[in-house]
Amino acid sequence: MLSPQALRDSWSGAAPVPFWLDRADRPVPRPALDTSVSTDLAVVGGGFSGLWTALLSKERDPSRQVVLMEADRIASAATGRNGGFCAVSLTHGEANGRARFPGELGVLDRLGRRNLDEIEATINRYRIACDFERPGTLAVATQPYQVKQLAAAGGELLSQQQVRAQVNSPTYLAGVWHRDDTALLDPAKLAWGLAKAAESLGVRIAEHTRVARIERDGQQLRLHTQLGAVVTARTVALGTNAFPSLVRRMRWHTVPVYDYVLVTEPLTPRQLGAVGWRNRQGLADLGNQFHYYRLTEDNRILWGGYDAIYHFGRKIRPSYDQRAATFQRLAGHFFATFPQLEGIRFSHRWGGAIDTCARFCAFYGTAFAGRAAYAAGYTGLGVGAARFGANVMLDRLAGESTERTELTMVQRKPLPFPPEPLAYLGIQFTRWSLDRADHNHGKRNAWLRTLDRLGVGFDS
Repeated sequence: MLSPQALRDSWSGAAPVPFWLDRADRPVPRPALDTSVSTDLAVVGGGFSGLWTALLSKERDPSRQVVLMEADRIASAATGRNGGFCAVSLTHGEANGRARFPGELGVLDRLGRRNLDEIEATINRYRIACDFERPGTLAVATQPYQVKQLAAAGGELLSQQQVRAQVNSPTYLAGVWHRDDTALLDPAKLAWGLAKAAESLGVRIAEHTRVARIERDGQQLRLHTQLGAVVTARTVALGTNAFPSLVRRMRWHTVPVYDYVLVTEPLTPRQLGAVGWRNRQGLADLGNQFHYYRLTEDNRILWGGYDAIYHFGRKIRPSYDQRAATFQRLAGHFFATFPQLEGIRFSHRWGGAIDTCARFCAFYGTAFAGRAAYAAGYTGLGVGAARFGANVMLDRLAGESTERTELTMVQRKPLPFPPEPLAYLGIQFTRWSLDRADHNHGKRNAWLRTLDRLGVGFDS
């Protein structure tokens, strides 16, 4: 066990910025929108939701005029701060999908697999260099009670010896290898590639252009930016996710939850040999407060998760991107998992807000008499599921009834979170209960069982 000072020394010198965005080849910012324009489709948000919507819209109809507005820079928020796991699941895992949409699980699985296949096809078609690989994931049990959970999870069950032969950690008791459910990629490079591809088809992208409000003007919508320019559009797609929705009634349905990540220095060949990991799977453990981790293209270990921090009043602030207590905790868990890497240091540390909803997977809807569509609440699954959400928004804006739009998952919304202080108190008590379950053989207390019966919860 490393001393508190040794743990602090491992991360305190790390660059306080997302690893994916900290590179010399980051595209220069595009100009802000400084004059009023008219367009067929206005897209708000320069993350995966907005980028996929803009690109798919032009692929559906090359003559359609599309303008995308990003308040900061492309991929500056959750899109450039995640772990780069691009999953098949549209429902935050099979168990969550089975509990909430039991009659649709087969359809959702098929659509999710097709979605991931089409993401890969798009990357190949536009030659987007985003370090895409498809090694699947290892789910690992680190407590005895979790071994039984693994046996019921499907996939390729691995014994303690077999899982440690894949990735060598003394904490592993068993594992399941899902060989085809997840791709790993560089999310910032994917976003930048999608932006370039969209522009090649004629999409106009404006960065540093925050939309302050939307109003209806006859058969059109007017989007007022903080710089004064007004965008008049026939239809609007909203990809604001964790940030307050421009459709006010939808703000109750999500809360921003902060997730934190550490990235190591590149492993030496000797260090990598001590860990194994020849098949480069993504990993996650089975706790309610779970870790996710993976190798980057240059053999660093990205290590994130566990803490899920909610700030009173649904606040999102740059100061929340750094949290010493969480980095200290993550470092301790890292070296407990990989004691053979003692002495390695972390090169980057950061946090970012995830748009969490009470059912743990995205919800969809329209506003302004069907002229605006939105998708939000991805709860950490947006790298893959945002493309599916983009197609749902485009279907809805076109007034089309498709297999996607007829899904119960698409037609129903999660329960809203209550106002403050009830939201804060409820979330904190839920976090305490989840932590207690993790340290009590997975046994859920009366509060968690009640939330389960109501079909609501809290996750990141």
